[in-house]
Amino acid sequence: MTDFPEDFKAGFVSVVGRPNAGKSTLMNAMVGTKIAITADQPETTRRVIRGIVHRDDGQLILVDTPGVHRPRTLLGQRLNDMVGTALADVDAVALCMPADESAGPGDRFILDQVKKAGAPIVAVLTKTDKVTKEALAERIIEVSQMHEFAQIVPVSAVAGEQVDLLGDLLIELMPQSPPLYPKDTITDETEEELIAELIREAALVGVREELPHSIAVVVEEMIERPRKKGDERPPVMAINAHLYVERPSQKGIVIGKGGQRMKKVGQQARHNIERLLGQPVYLDLHVKVAKEWQRDPKMLGRLGF
Repeated sequence: MTDFPEDFKAGFVSVVGRPNAGKSTLMNAMVGTKIAITADQPETTRRVIRGIVHRDDGQLILVDTPGVHRPRTLLGQRLNDMVGTALADVDAVALCMPADESAGPGDRFILDQVKKAGAPIVAVLTKTDKVTKEALAERIIEVSQMHEFAQIVPVSAVAGEQVDLLGDLLIELMPQSPPLYPKDTITDETEEELIAELIREAALVGVREELPHSIAVVVEEMIERPRKKGDERPPVMAINAHLYVERPSQKGIVIGKGGQRMKKVGQQARHNIERLLGQPVYLDLHVKVAKEWQRDPKMLGRLGF
């Protein structure tokens, strides 16, 4: 932590936007590895996640937030409250708006909230791979008329276009500071939190309507099982996790006919967890019903909200 240039910069950037604006995909691209889950459904991110971007000239601590939306449940209100907290004392804000959608009331509402933070705002037009150059130019003009942004940066996190440029521009907005995290740190998430999210990501594949918002995951136990004497293979990590849904009918959907869907969830999650941990994994998943947990303060606390 002592080997850095005199003009080194470091600071916090809150990444905000409405649901499904590409915030988590962008953060993963900037950090260089997957630390936030992504899915086709909106409102996938459910807590504040910090990703650390290491550069020779500076360090960015990206604070990925849940999408700001009109809350329908106590969970929704608490997610919005998380965003407000994440905007406090940041050095800059990256306001993500999809390039393939016109600005709507949600974008303007979030912009009004972001202005209150008093930090420089960079408008990030995400998903530029989905629009033509002409459409992108029109979108840039539209966004420029919303506010006097510090910068307007079109990016495609999927294609890796202008992601480094965005990093350059954000570093310029940071104060001079020593590194705030060690060089080998990419997130402050615990292993249990990352694993729970990877399981939830696998469970979200292919589900629609209200079910994606009704799934929560808690890792109950992680035990490393040593190999027999003389077996040089890495030890197996045994993980027991519970998937919570709100109604018995949802439990049947998550498990699937004959348990086939749950089998696929386990296979995908185990593959990603093994990549994360760098060792074999035995994954034991159970689906439980917690009636209306999104509206139950005690259950929300049990699930970490």
